[in-house]
Parts: sequence; C-alpha cells; structure tokens
Amino acid sequence: MPTDSGLSWNPVTDIDQMWQLDSMVSAYRAGTIVAVLAAVVGWFMVLRRQTFAGHTVALAGFPGAAAAVFLGVSASWGYFGFCIGAGAVIAALARNGKGGMAEESALTGIVQSFTLACGMLFVALYKGFLNGVNSLLFGSFLGVTSGDIAVLAAVAAVVLIVMALIGRPLLFASVDPSVADARGVPSRMLGVLFLVVLGATTAEVSQITGSLLVFALLVMPAATAQRVTARPALSLVLSVLFALAVTWFGLGAAYFSPYPIGFWITTFAFGCYLLANVYGFFARRRGTGRRRVAEVAMTVLGAS
Repeated sequence: MPTDSGLSWNPVTDIDQMWQLDSMVSAYRAGTIVAVLAAVVGWFMVLRRQTFAGHTVALAGFPGAAAAVFLGVSASWGYFGFCIGAGAVIAALARNGKGGMAEESALTGIVQSFTLACGMLFVALYKGFLNGVNSLLFGSFLGVTSGDIAVLAAVAAVVLIVMALIGRPLLFASVDPSVADARGVPSRMLGVLFLVVLGATTAEVSQITGSLLVFALLVMPAATAQRVTARPALSLVLSVLFALAVTWFGLGAAYFSPYPIGFWITTFAFGCYLLANVYGFFARRRGTGRRRVAEVAMTVLGAS
C-alpha cells in the first residue's frame, strides 16, 4: 500500500502519517493479536516437530476462504471451519495408528493434496482466478474491521487459555513422550487437542499472511527463539517478541511500499532466523575455544 509521499527523512513524521489512517491502526491491532497467538502455538508446533501438519492445516484455509466467498459469507468462517476441520481430521485419522510420525506424515500429505484440490475447485466456481487468489494465498491487511478484530481477540483469548491449561503436560509429552506416558500424562489426547488448537491459530494467521505464507509467523519466530536458547520459558518469550517485531516492521514496510504484507513479514522473519544461526555459530566457536583453553590449562597444571 504505497503512499503519495513515501518515506521521508523524518521517521516520526512517517509513523504519524501512517497512524492517522484507521485502516493501519486496525491492521496493527489485528497483527499484534495474530503475532502473539502464532508465536505461542508455533513454539509448541516446532518443538513437537509438527511443522508439516501445521503447513497442511494452513493450506486448508485456502479452500475454506474460497468456499466462503463462493457462498457469499465472510471469509473468516471459511478459514476457521476448514483449518479446524483439517486439524481434527489429521488427529482423528492418526490417533489410533501404530505408525507414529511416519503415519502422521503420510496422512497429512493426503489431507494437503485434497484441500488444495478443493481450493482450486471453489476458486473456479466463483471465477476468482484473476482477482481473488492473491489475497487468499499471500494475505492482505486492508479492510480489517473492528468486528474482525473482536473475533480475532476472542479466538486468541480462548486458544491462549487452553494453551495455558495444557502447556506444562504438553511440554512434557513433547520432550519425552515415553516417560510422560509412563507417568500417566494423556499424551494422545493432548496431541489431538493441540492439532485442533493449531487449526484455530492458522485460521487467524492466514487472514493476515495468507495461506501460503502462514509459516512466516508460525515457524520462523519460534525456530529462531529455539536457536537462541534452549530454556523453554525464555525461548517462548523470545518467540513472542520476534513475532511482534516482524509483524510490526512488516506492516510498516508494506504501507510504504507496493509489495504485499506477506512478503515483508516473511523477509524479516527469515532475516531474524539467519541472524540467530550466525549467533549460534559464533557462540559454539566461543564455547569450543573456552573448552580448549581449559583443556590446555589442565594439561599444563597436570604436567607441573
């Protein structure tokens, strides 16, 4: 959404100009809600190694939104209905199987193929190939209303309450499922509930980033935080901070440029991930150097 004046040399003036538009204020409110929710749920998704399932559930938002447009209802209904439904289907099909992660991956691939086919069908039915697909796949922050923000806030509150209730046992079941099962933690039930929660989360995020770029907020902030530190509490907080940063900067960059919001959020998120890897590389080298100095010192002391 480029402006007539574009960026100036005074960032305060630029920000003030942007905040004078009600559409941008609404976009920032919605983006903040979505970023916090995606960071929390995405952190557990990355920890549980269910990114493929998350990607499939996110893609289910594409046929959902297309079906909603075809039926003449709000696209939000389609996002939530199909994303939550996809998560429930994956959980229901995989929960009684004996194949573990391999079986879940196979079932997830089947669901993904089916949802993409349905998406193209609904787009063809409402003849939206030329003008309707971009916003569904790559997102848009235009047209966010106070009603949309209220729905996003309500869903986010419910999901975050659920995550607060199941967070500790879910963390235990994700890190060491065998020991968790031995201690009576309902790992399977938690896994099913988490996939449903993941569906509601991807439905929210997809409305800002689009179905294809939902991973920018679901995966990269969480993966970046887990690269920086292995401490769960600190890592979760960093995930939220990274998600907020890339969302806020992404919205600002999209306002002052002709490029879509999904591109900017993905670019900033990927940049944070690269910086985290560089930080980890030098941290490991520094740690290796300290160990070598300690080994040399012990050798010298032993020889003396």
